[in-house]
Amino acid sequence: MKLKRVVVTGLGALTPIGNNIEEYWDGLVNGKSGAAPITHFDAAKFKTRFACEVKGFDVNDFIHRKEARKMDKFTQFAMVVADEAIVNSKLDLETTDPDRVGVIWGCGIGGIDTFEQEVVNYANGDGTPKYNPFFIPKMIADIAPGHISIKYGFRGPNFTTVSACASSSNAIIDALNYIRLGHADVIVTGGSEASVTGAAMGGFNALHALSQRNEDPATASRPFDKSRDGFVMGEGGGALILEEYEHAVARGAKIYCEVVGGGLSADAHHLTAPHPQGLGATKVMLNCLQNAGLTINDVDTVNVHGTSTPLGDVAELKAIQNVFGEHAYNLNINSTKSMTGHLLGAAGAVEAIASILAIEYGMVPPTINHEELDENIDPKLNLTINKAQKRDVKIAMSNTFGFGGHNACVLFKKLEA
Repeated sequence: MKLKRVVVTGLGALTPIGNNIEEYWDGLVNGKSGAAPITHFDAAKFKTRFACEVKGFDVNDFIHRKEARKMDKFTQFAMVVADEAIVNSKLDLETTDPDRVGVIWGCGIGGIDTFEQEVVNYANGDGTPKYNPFFIPKMIADIAPGHISIKYGFRGPNFTTVSACASSSNAIIDALNYIRLGHADVIVTGGSEASVTGAAMGGFNALHALSQRNEDPATASRPFDKSRDGFVMGEGGGALILEEYEHAVARGAKIYCEVVGGGLSADAHHLTAPHPQGLGATKVMLNCLQNAGLTINDVDTVNVHGTSTPLGDVAELKAIQNVFGEHAYNLNINSTKSMTGHLLGAAGAVEAIASILAIEYGMVPPTINHEELDENIDPKLNLTINKAQKRDVKIAMSNTFGFGGHNACVLFKKLEA
């Protein structure tokens, strides 16, 4: 069967460097750091005392207090960005068939803040089980697309993908394939995460995964830099409206770009560390290019997973050189995590949006906080250091890799009629 074309017609973002699409893009191109001391809880005794928190966000500005109380913060984030994306898409909900609209969401952890609070409350009590009746619905990772579908009446495919930090890229790929195969006309996709909590920060500290640059948080996320010492926790969400091309054209929708391919692979190597030669990362990019019917020379930019970890950054760049060969030197390679921190299950969504906007505006966001290149990294690679670079971006690739060895890659293309 001939696969249907899939385009992006709406975007929504809530990030540590901007609380909507316009603010997010402004933060990206201006190299804004979202890292600062933690305000969500008292982190004085933690090894890492900073994170990339969403700032100036009051859920009651978006969701009625009674409804917001039924949601963990990751679901609140999802509702806000989904609404922005739907409004941005100008989708007419009165004339759109709700049976043909789905919601496929990504989340790596789910309601960890709710889980932590409920367990602490029980432990501090007299042993009598007094749990919030919404404890389970608030905690489970699949609840965000459920809430979105209930609000808008969307009755198409509805589920959450969970693959750690690759979760929302997996969601985008699933949404792409459901529309390609004709199972839906429109899918709200993306991801959200709210893991700046004591348990999450403590757990990642125990793994020695987080930066401990407490004296200068704003520069702690420094992918490819010799002095990097771990990732910086982030939170927030991103939403994309994926739509079948003919459906979008028929309603006169603004089209940001086309989604032309998705690739998946596994490292099959280690619970938390990447394959040192980037074998899984190499395979996922090759899979994605094959799925899209593109060659290595077609790609202009790669928004890398680029977490600012000693092992991960080097392995991914090795993989890029394995895949692209000499063309690797023609690429703009960038890590927007240098600004947003690592949004875990939401990373793929907010980074996909960065890639889409790079196509839209002809500008590649920078990799900030770079001072001295790791000696294990090829200095001839263009890592888009410290300042955004103008470029006519026709094809943008976005990589995300998750604990457990889960790899996902998505390709976006400037629309050709």
